Amino acid sequence: MSNTAKSLAVAGAVAAALTAASTLPAAAQSKEKCYGVSLAGANDCAAGPGTTCAGTSTVDYQGNAWTLVDAGTCEGMELPAMADGSARKGSLEAQDRDLPA
Repeated sequence: MSNTAKSLAVAGAVAAALTAASTLPAAAQSKEKCYGVSLAGANDCAAGPGTTCAGTSTVDYQGNAWTLVDAGTCEGMELPAMADGSARKGSLEAQDRDLPA
């Protein structure tokens, strides 16, 4: 195969990959990590210290466990109040609340 043919083959593969990436559903492209909103065992991967991956959180609304949610909805999610009555909100960063004992 000539160098020109190889170059065209590589360029075609790159173009195909870019086209495939741009055809992902809009929902898959507009998600964000939201910490502190998942129920025990329902988190997505990398839940923080004491967990290893998806489904390993042990506390409801564990502050260092995240799940993917629609972009822009995390911090406005309505969640049950904490035991002391204070508001519980989702966050775009890990939180120090509701951690396993």
